[in-house]
Amino acid sequence: MRNSLKDFRARALARADVRREYDALAEEFELLDEILKARAAAGLTQAEVAARIGTTQSAVARLESAIGKHSPSIATLKRYASAMGYRLQVRLIKEQGLTTRSTRTRAKTARAG
Repeated sequence: MRNSLKDFRARALARADVRREYDALAEEFELLDEILKARAAAGLTQAEVAARIGTTQSAVARLESAIGKHSPSIATLKRYASAMGYRLQVRLIKEQGLTTRSTRTRAKTARAG
């Protein structure tokens, strides 16, 4: 079948605007992938994780499906990680080639737009 998902993805990513948006979401996709792999490795269902952290299965499903749409608190992410025998680690990583001044300018531009 010619119109497979793989073909669609390749055609979509050939467009510069789509590629730019896709690349911008790479870190979120990596985090979601890590979260899902951790739960799978722990052998737990969403309902079991929810019971361990005192929430609902639907809340866990939201957390696992779209970090950008639903911004969980660090405390929630810590509880989620702990329920599966992990600990949360959040780090800031300096972007290559950006000075403090260019970082501030970019942040102002982002807030203004």
